[in-house]
Amino acid sequence: MKKGLIAYYSRKGQNYVGGSIINLPIGNTEVVAKKIQILTGSDLFFIDTMKEYPIDYMETTRVAQRELDDDARPELTDTVDNMDEYDVIYLGYPNWWGTFPMPVFTFLESYDFSGKTIITFCTHEGSGLGHSLADIKKYCQGANVLDGIAIKGGSVQNADFQIEKWLNRLKK
Repeated sequence: MKKGLIAYYSRKGQNYVGGSIINLPIGNTEVVAKKIQILTGSDLFFIDTMKEYPIDYMETTRVAQRELDDDARPELTDTVDNMDEYDVIYLGYPNWWGTFPMPVFTFLESYDFSGKTIITFCTHEGSGLGHSLADIKKYCQGANVLDGIAIKGGSVQNADFQIEKWLNRLKK
């Protein structure tokens, strides 16, 4: 039996959703991660940074752009001690500037994913997966990277059927 891990980065608080800045008590990507956990029984791992991003959404976008430009690797608060036990990694993230947030780069560079299957899911407000799949393939050589799912942030609460259908397609 293959063992799964849902590793995800998510930002609660001020987020851009449906054309407005709103305050989210739980980040959109975390909502999706927990739906996947219910459907797969996989373990959860929150990719969290030592230094928090600003509360203000617009300031966070500026910090994220700077990190991307600088190819930064923010320090994470925790590691997966037993990564060797996992065969399937569901990797979740919001689309920031066409790819995933830099903490996800830190996470990917912290482990050897050779022989593992990586299945992505991202939340966005119109940009889909961007070039994140290509980035994952670049940083996780030797892994089997499957097509991911992109869910519009404003519709995550009602995405159960979409997620279940996507997971069932992956099993085939």
